[in-house]
Amino acid sequence: MDGNERREKILHILEKAQDPIKGTDLAERLEVSRQVIVQDIALLRAKGKNILATPRGYILPKSYEKSKLIKTIVCVHESIEDLEEELRIIVDLGGKIIDVIVEHPLYGEIKSQLQIGSRYDLKLFMDEFRKTKAEPLSSLTGGVHLHTIEVEDEESFLRIKKELSKKRLLIEED
Repeated sequence: MDGNERREKILHILEKAQDPIKGTDLAERLEVSRQVIVQDIALLRAKGKNILATPRGYILPKSYEKSKLIKTIVCVHESIEDLEEELRIIVDLGGKIIDVIVEHPLYGEIKSQLQIGSRYDLKLFMDEFRKTKAEPLSSLTGGVHLHTIEVEDEESFLRIKKELSKKRLLIEED
């Protein structure tokens, strides 16, 4: 299989996938190294393919359901426990965390795809977070960060905001 065929196969696999797929899994399936997959993904992106790299692997984002609302919230936390509680509140009250965004003084906006929509997704994210011993993006901004979230309706959004506010994890306008 040549590079073009392999990249077409990667697209096909990602289009059919319901969950993110790790680069190592793609490499095993296609019998190449993970580095070849990373290069293929870069080439596909350069051709305009919207492939996202999430903590759980690569995905082709499905278009958001038109009936759902996309909202942005501004949060703050000081500890890993607060981070986990913040994400848990959002998913438990019906939200899906699309991404996290911080405003860096030198680089400007830094955004990372999260795609956390369930307790299971949250567990996988936190397990990987603890395993890598990485710092959250919000450590660059004193804990302040934004999330793009997907919710069923305005009522769900308000429930999430109320609970985050109660736990002092939400920054609200004065």
